[in-house]
Amino acid sequence: MQLSTLLNISIPMIQAPMAGVQNWRLAAAASKAGILGSIPCGMLNAEQVVCEIKNFRAQTSKPYNLNFFCHDMPKLDTQQQSKWLQKLAPYYAEFGLTPDNEVGVLRRPFDEEMAEAIAPYRPPVISFHFGLPKSELVAKVKSWGATILSSATTVEEGIWLAKNGADIVIAQGIEAGGHRATFTEAKLDEQLQTKQLVAQLVEKLPIPVIAAGGIASHQDVLMMQKLGACGTQVGTSFLLCDEADTTQVHRHALKSLAEPSAVTNVFSGRPARGIENRLMLALDFIYEQTPSFPYASAALTPLRVAAEKQGKGDFSPLWSGSNRRGCQEVSIEAMVAILNGK
Repeated sequence: MQLSTLLNISIPMIQAPMAGVQNWRLAAAASKAGILGSIPCGMLNAEQVVCEIKNFRAQTSKPYNLNFFCHDMPKLDTQQQSKWLQKLAPYYAEFGLTPDNEVGVLRRPFDEEMAEAIAPYRPPVISFHFGLPKSELVAKVKSWGATILSSATTVEEGIWLAKNGADIVIAQGIEAGGHRATFTEAKLDEQLQTKQLVAQLVEKLPIPVIAAGGIASHQDVLMMQKLGACGTQVGTSFLLCDEADTTQVHRHALKSLAEPSAVTNVFSGRPARGIENRLMLALDFIYEQTPSFPYASAALTPLRVAAEKQGKGDFSPLWSGSNRRGCQEVSIEAMVAILNGK
C-alpha cells in the first residue's frame, strides 16, 4: 500500500523532521505541497509542542507528523563533563571564552507529561527516533488513532519495531543526515546503504517500509519504489528551501560541496551524519570520551556561536546526508515538485 493512502497525503513522501533548522512553518509548507510535514519535538517542552501544533493547524488542516526521541535519559556525569571541557579548553582560549557547567537545552525523551499535553489534539502521525517509548505510551498514542512510525538502521531493529507497535518502519540508510536512529548494539560498519536496507526490510517485515537516506532526485524516489518502499522520507534536499531556518554558515557548506559528509558523535554523544568540519577532523569523528547523549552539545554552544560570528562552521553540527546535490534555493512546493518528477 502506498504511503499516500496510509497517511492521507497526495504524494507518498515525508519531510524529515530536522531540529535546529525548522519548525512548524516548514512542516506546514510541506503538508500544503502534498507530502507529510514533520515537526521536530525532541528539544521542545510540552508547552512548546502544543504551540507548534496550534500554529500548524492555524495554517492548514492537512495531516502532520510530530517527531520525538525515546532514548534512555542518563544522569549527568560531572567527571565526564569536566574531561570534555578540558578537551575543549584550547578552543575556548582561542576565542577568549571561559567554560562553564551549564547543560543548556537538552534533547529529552517522549514521556507521560508530553503524551498528556498533546492528547487533546489527537495528532495523526507520531514518529520516534531511537526505538519506541515504553509499551504503555505506545498504547496511549494508538488510542488517539495516530499512526506510529519509527526508524531502523538494521534489519534486526526493523523486526523489533514491527513487533513492538510501529505501524510503518523507516529504513534509515547509512547515507541519511542527522542522528543515526540506532537503538541496539549495532556497529556503524554493520549498517547498510538505503537501497540494501529497504530491500531486506521489505522482505522481512509484515508492515510497510519507508526509504530514508541519500534520496535527492526523482530517480532516487523511483528506485526506492521499485525496491518495494511504500514511500520516501527526504531531509537534506529541503535544507536550502525558503521556509527552512538553516543558518548562513550551514547554507554555505551545503552549497559549496567542498567537504564530504561523515558520521560523528562529537556534537551530541550519539552518531550523526554531517558535513566534515574542524572539530570532527580534530577528534577523528568518533571520540570515545564524548559525554553521553544528550550532554555533549552544551559545551560546544559558546564555540559554535563565536565561530559562526566569524562565518565559520568549525564547531557547528552541519547535519547533512551524503547526497546534497539535490539542494536548491527554492520553495518547499517547488522542491516537492522536483522530487515528484514535475
